Amino acid sequence: MHTEVNPESPFGGPSVPKRRAAGLLGRDSELDTITGLFRAALHGRAVSAVVVGEFGMGKSSVLTAAGELAKAAGFTVAIATASRLETHLSGGVGRQLLEALTHAPAEPGSPRPRTPHAAEILPDRRPRNEQEQTEALDAFFRTVRHAAEQGPVFLGIDNIHLADPWSMRCLAYIRHRVEQLPVMVVLTSLIGHLQTGEVALLEMSGCTPATIRLHGLGAGHVAEFLRVSPGRFAEECRELTGGNPFLLSALRRRLVPGMELDTAGSAMIGEVLRVRMHEYTAAPKMLEAVAILGEDASFDLLARLAGVDEITALEAIDTMVRVHLLTNSHQPALSYRFVRNSVLADMPLTTRAVSQSRAARLLHDSGAAPERVGAHLLEATAIRIPWAVDVLRLAARHSVESDPELAVRFLSRALEERLSERKRMAILLQLAHAEFHCDPDLAPARVREAIDHIDDRETAAFVATAMILSLCCGPDARLAINSAGQFAARLDAGGPDAVWPLLCMTYLAEAGSRLGPPPDFRDFERQWAPLNDPAARQSRSGLLALDTVRSGKSSADAVRHFGEALSGEQPELFEHPYFFTLATAALADEPALTDRLCQVLDTKRLPWDFHVPKGALATLARGIALQAGGDLERASVHYESLVRQFDERGVTGRCPIAVLCAARLIEVSVDLGRHDVANAVLDKLDFGATQALFTHNYLLYARGRLRAATGEPELGYEDLRGCGRRLEHHGMRFPGFAPWRAHAARTALALGRTDAAARLAEEDLDAAERWGAPRILGGALTTAGLVRDDGLGEEAERLLTKAVDVLGGSTAKLALAEALTELGVLQARHGQAEKAVGILRLAVRSSKHCGARPLETRATEALRSARTSLATAKDNEHGLTKQEYRVALMAAQGLTNREIAEALHLTRRTVELHLSGAYRKLEITGRPELCSALGRSQRVDGD
Repeated sequence: MHTEVNPESPFGGPSVPKRRAAGLLGRDSELDTITGLFRAALHGRAVSAVVVGEFGMGKSSVLTAAGELAKAAGFTVAIATASRLETHLSGGVGRQLLEALTHAPAEPGSPRPRTPHAAEILPDRRPRNEQEQTEALDAFFRTVRHAAEQGPVFLGIDNIHLADPWSMRCLAYIRHRVEQLPVMVVLTSLIGHLQTGEVALLEMSGCTPATIRLHGLGAGHVAEFLRVSPGRFAEECRELTGGNPFLLSALRRRLVPGMELDTAGSAMIGEVLRVRMHEYTAAPKMLEAVAILGEDASFDLLARLAGVDEITALEAIDTMVRVHLLTNSHQPALSYRFVRNSVLADMPLTTRAVSQSRAARLLHDSGAAPERVGAHLLEATAIRIPWAVDVLRLAARHSVESDPELAVRFLSRALEERLSERKRMAILLQLAHAEFHCDPDLAPARVREAIDHIDDRETAAFVATAMILSLCCGPDARLAINSAGQFAARLDAGGPDAVWPLLCMTYLAEAGSRLGPPPDFRDFERQWAPLNDPAARQSRSGLLALDTVRSGKSSADAVRHFGEALSGEQPELFEHPYFFTLATAALADEPALTDRLCQVLDTKRLPWDFHVPKGALATLARGIALQAGGDLERASVHYESLVRQFDERGVTGRCPIAVLCAARLIEVSVDLGRHDVANAVLDKLDFGATQALFTHNYLLYARGRLRAATGEPELGYEDLRGCGRRLEHHGMRFPGFAPWRAHAARTALALGRTDAAARLAEEDLDAAERWGAPRILGGALTTAGLVRDDGLGEEAERLLTKAVDVLGGSTAKLALAEALTELGVLQARHGQAEKAVGILRLAVRSSKHCGARPLETRATEALRSARTSLATAKDNEHGLTKQEYRVALMAAQGLTNREIAEALHLTRRTVELHLSGAYRKLEITGRPELCSALGRSQRVDGD
């Protein structure tokens, strides 16, 4: 290395070299700090530096490079290396330094004085008494001083934390005695290493040493170190190893094209760490426990897996955190993935598998998620773990949507256990579903394999039925239906009793997954032989109820069939999304049957549909009943809690039940006046992803209502009409599922499309009268009353009055509040303020009880206006309304009914009604008596 002579040096030695040591990447700034201290030492003043870093961070390389630079600068260099195996050898490090100093070459041309051998100064044993100690320490100091008198001295001690106590004492002894000598001391130490000897680090390095902390190499230097191109791969390697040179060296020896970095590790690194941790109590066991548990490494589980008490575990964790082997966080974790992989690679396969199975059991017993337990079970290969099968299946259920390949791994691991034919068949079907998400072509072969394991027809039908109930979304539903067809063909030889439950669920799946008309129920029923089984009769009643609902023929018949279907303990029928959606809509007005339905659905087991949280169906059914009854606040609480759960599972836009729940929440939020909540829920949903779902119709209906209520009537009308077209195409004539016609008619009326509004209202009323349920009929009558207000008000008032009568004896409080509001508004508009005030007072009270703020506001404003009109009417001495008084005055002046109608922009019939009201209040029989009754004859100003 080229050097330059420094004329300012008192020893005439060379200056600091301009170039750095070759082959040491990324340490220029650290070496600059060290060489920056050379000048002070060359001028005769002692200096020191401490280089600290993690295992393998390159402390020794930095010290070696610094020694080379010091030698080039004219220093006599003495470097000693402390070793764990030599810690007990007294004076071992000190002798290494002395040997380097005593064998250093003399200056050219100068005589070389005799210096004692290192063994003479520091014997192999520690001095026995104070005199021997003093002599040995003085001898060590004299040797260093003698070398410093010849020229600057560089003393380097690598791994000072491992040095023997006597050598540490020697260094501490000379430290303050060489302050005016050209001596530079550089120590390297493991970061966080606890000093347990009699000499502290500062006593060896001085009170103010330059501390140099070594960090990992940057991505650019990592790329150069590994001889790879800079970029993403180099960054991943740095993240894997933290840029630690020792780990990078191990990684470089294993780099092959296309290797999986996530699992890269080195058994040699694992062995080194395990051996190094042996000096700390329980540290090796805790190190392995942290590696086994990974992201699940909570403190209590670590202690139990390592088999140590919590105090011992805490001490080990504290030590490994201080040396940066573990991260300093609430949840212990190894600092780098490469270290974790290396520790695992160092473990024998059987030991590792058993440890993973123990970790899985600990996690399972602590209530961890099945996916986390399953992750450890995947590593516990070649070990029989019978309890793991159900956990692996549940983990696969939770991950099949987000990570189907992981679900395949869970299920493949479950198949390694000893299984009954029934359970093997069930797992194979579940595996077919997971593989269907990865590669649809794989699923049919897996289904056929499952069929080969049928050894019990009833069980096979049950398993296939469970698959239909589990898979309810789009393509998944088609897989379930196709698989059920294969099972049905295999089971058909056993007769109707063997196949009917499967046929029943297949029929529902077909009906619910089609955009077009469902299978004809009569064709399906022909497949049934006379069955005496009570469960079969119960299911038949349920399907009859569904067919009645879909046809919209008779509420009474549908309720009767539903009651029969709810007479036993078979929740599966009501859990199917298609059946559930229509059943809850039809039973919303039947409190007793709704209670029974909730009892049936509120089972302790998990729902078949893995998207649906436990107890969600019962909660949703109760919310629908509360909404129908007008208890909007409580209904919204039910819906909101469910939507949060579906959001947490990430299935709000995919699962039919989740879509229905979200749509219901949007609808009830519109009635509550919470348009911000409704819009927020709507923003979560992807209409494109739900096109194939029957419940998409209800979502379209809810969006139409929201748009109509928030200033977008045209878009709202299109949504409502779109919902109607889809339901009609589906063959749905039940007017209570989504009352789209009623709201479409009202929106059309607001848009000025009176003909369309009248047609929709008429169709809605016909369907409601055919169905016959009070809430639905009352709502249709209310809509018809709004549409048929032709200016006379008689027909509209008759229809609205009938709506109030029909709803008055029902549980539909919101529908009643709407009918009362519309009736009161109509009466006030047609001059019946006194009647309107009483009706609107009831409307305000009812809408407020329901929590329907927009309706309450409208009723309140109408009531205020009616009271004002009533007060104005009572201001005249005759007790006439304002309009009656105006019409009577004009008639008294001799105007004909036609002339009055044209002047006031009324129909002749309305003029006649106002005159009749005036005659009655004035207690006269006709027009000739008007003048005398009114007591004056004058034209109305402005007419």
